[in-house]
Parts: sequence; C-alpha cells; structure tokens
Amino acid sequence: MEINEIEILSVGVDVGSSTSHLVFSNLVLKRDERSDSRRFHIQERNIVYEGRIINTPFLDNKTIDIDKLTDFLKEEYKSAGIDPADIQTGAVVVTGETAKKDNARQIVEALSKDAGKFVAATAGPNFESLIAAMGSGATNRSKNYNKTILSCDIGGGTSNIAISKNGEIISTSSISVGAVLLGVNPEGKIWRIDKPAIKVMEHIGLNYKIGDQIPREDIDRIATKFAEVLIEVITGPASSSLARQLMVTNDLDFPEKIDEYSFSGGVAELIYGRNGNYDDIGQILANKINSLKFKLASPVIEPVNKIRATGIGAGAYSLSISGSSGFMDNKLSFPIKNVPVLRVDVERSKLSVEHVVSQINISFHRFDLNEGEETVALYFKDPVRASYPKLELFAKSIEAALPVSIENNIPIILIFEKDIACSVGNVIRRETGLKTNLLSLDELILEEGDWIDIGEPLVAGQVFPVTVKSLVFNRN
Repeated sequence: MEINEIEILSVGVDVGSSTSHLVFSNLVLKRDERSDSRRFHIQERNIVYEGRIINTPFLDNKTIDIDKLTDFLKEEYKSAGIDPADIQTGAVVVTGETAKKDNARQIVEALSKDAGKFVAATAGPNFESLIAAMGSGATNRSKNYNKTILSCDIGGGTSNIAISKNGEIISTSSISVGAVLLGVNPEGKIWRIDKPAIKVMEHIGLNYKIGDQIPREDIDRIATKFAEVLIEVITGPASSSLARQLMVTNDLDFPEKIDEYSFSGGVAELIYGRNGNYDDIGQILANKINSLKFKLASPVIEPVNKIRATGIGAGAYSLSISGSSGFMDNKLSFPIKNVPVLRVDVERSKLSVEHVVSQINISFHRFDLNEGEETVALYFKDPVRASYPKLELFAKSIEAALPVSIENNIPIILIFEKDIACSVGNVIRRETGLKTNLLSLDELILEEGDWIDIGEPLVAGQVFPVTVKSLVFNRN
C-alpha cells in the first residue's frame, strides 16, 4: 500500500545573544497528486510545544556555558515528553553576537548531539533573517494578503531583516543592532560592552568600559544612535559611515514599494507594548524605534510570533524534501552532515566525458578543494536527457571525474534540480565501477555556497529530508 502522508517531529533551538529557547513542531508531508513525480510537500506545520525562555548562560564575556545549555535542552525535552530519538529534523541556530563567541562551534556540536538524530547546527545572518521572517508569520502574511512586507527580527546582538513578497523571501540582510550590545544594571553600572556598542560610543564621542557608571542620558544617546541606524538600513540603503560599519551582510535589495513593516525578536515584545528591564538597553531601544516609526512610508503591523520567531522558523521552515525518485546505496549511514554544495555547470548540448570532467574540476577549484579529500554534493540543474545512451555517457563521466573519491570510499552525492536522480543512479551502478557509496537526489533547489544535512530516508527510502544551512561564524 502506497504511503501518501507522513508526519515528522522537528525541533528548533535558538541560542541568542540574550535568550535561548526551543520549539517542537509537527510537520505533515503529503504527496502532490498534480506533480508528475508525485513528490512530497510539507502541507502543515503545527507547534506542539513552546519551551521556557532562559537567559543565554555565559561563563565569561567570550565563552558560552555549554553544560548549562545542554542541561536546559534535556530538561525541555523531558517537560515536553519527547524522546530525542524521535526527532527527525530541525535546526540549532546560534545567532547574533553568540555566534562570535570562542566556543560557538562547540555549542552547535554539543546541542546537535543531544537534540536528536538529525538536527542541523547553523549560524549565519542571512539564514537567520530568512527563518525569522517565516517563523514570525510575515512571509505567510505576504502570501495571504498579496503584500510586500519588510520584517525585522531584533534580538540581543543583531537585527535580521527580510523582505517577503507574495509568500517568497526576495532579500535578506543583517546589522549589529541589539539589546545586549550594552549591558547596564539597575544602578547604572556597565557589565557588558560588545564591539558594535564601542563603535557607536566612538562615533558620538563617548568612552566607557566595563565597570563604569554611565548616566541615563548617555544610555539614551547610544540607544538613539542604534535606533537611527536601524531605521536607516530598513529604509535603505545604508549610507552613513556608522551604518556601514555595523552592517553584518550586504544591503537589502529593495523592491519598488514596501506595503507593511513588522518587528519580531525579544525587542519587538517591548516595541508592541510589553514592559521589562533586563539589565540591557532593550526597553530604551524599543522606545527609540517607536519614536522613529514615522520615518517608515508604510504602516507597522504586529506579527503572529515575536520573541519565538527564530526558534519556530528553525524547527518548521528549515527543511526541504527531496523528490520521490532518489537512488541510495543501502550501505550509506545517515545523517550525512555538513556537506558543501558545489554547483556543476554541465550543458546538455555539450555532453561528453571531457566536458563533465572539466566542469566538475572547475567546481572543486572554485572552493579550493581537492577531489577525494572530503564529501561534497555536486549539484546539477538539468545536465542530461533521459535517454539510455545519454545517461550512460553521463554515468561514465561521473566515474571519470571522481577517481580519488571512489578509491577512498567517500560518499558520492549527486543532486539534481530535475526529476532524474533514480535513472542516473541506476545507470551509474549498472554501467560503471561505482557500485557503493552513491546517493542521488532530485527536485531540490540549492545555491552554491549552501551547506546541507541529509537525514534518514523516509517512506521506505523514497524521500530524504534535507536541511539547507549556513555555517558561517562571523568574526568580523
């Protein structure tokens, strides 16, 4: 009996500069009867548990407390009544200033290990902007109301910005504006200063260090400057020298018109009326942003999710599903993690062994990689027609291009945009010496520079959950 619907449990873990939390989501996958390949699509995303929100624990200003975070994660699983072994997909997102800490990589490795058999560890400002827009509800609203919405997720260390148009995210950006870039206790004593706050202070002629007393008027001046820079960027492009210094990514690519603006993240809770003092500049920053909203050309709307937007996005929107006609060697073990995607520009009209080998070599060289040293995913758009002679030629070209990988028993991962993976896999096995360690997937849209995790196959090995991610730990 054919399976037409499956459910998988996903987790989204957000380790932010200020707070950390997790969200469990149930994802419902259904076959698309209108698709030629009858591939699975995610039809429903239902949140089943929203955990506690804790202050992100630090051992010192440069080091995150991994043990406390791991203990928190285990407690949340227990509270939710969920076994980590039941988790099939999701993402650990280390965001903002936290991604710059000395042990950021160890954090994602530790949390991924304890969070389930397939959780992607990810950090990267554009990726954060994307999942925050989806998790806040802004992207879905842009589809339902046929609008172009600029959403801005303001956390402890960064503000992650995305433009959603008719249900698609068309541009993302990020800037170092956040609540805990300057930490001040109720007595006015500074307990934390991050580099972006130092840049702002230098710009307005202030000079404070940790342990100093700072008057309220100077806190206001700093928060005001952060708010002004953020408004400058979301009305764009960033033109002032300070804005350029604080940008984490490139500018947004603006469309002709923004219909609505929305804010999410911890600071957004304060923008929309919640009060709170968290020994940082969050409340003052929120007030300053509210005072500058008149500079926005369109109305500000309140999103469905605010402080939990990134966690919800990581758990419910980071997943892609491969087509239903993949090919897998049964000896492969999953998950396969942290695989770089190399685009291979094979033209069907030029199909030959020499052409394919040449293009694969060019792809390795673009990344300064040597064939056979590590696992990569070779990504082809539409390289070969589905005729046996052409498929055989392509198969032999793949074998000729990857001699060291084959000799070293490194997994050969081929990904296609078109529905051809099963045919390619079968012909490679039949017509070449590449008999094992082969995985061929299709109907995935990737970009060069993406990193992917490939999870345990679903539906009797027909489809694969693939999480596209960024592993860029920004240290600039």
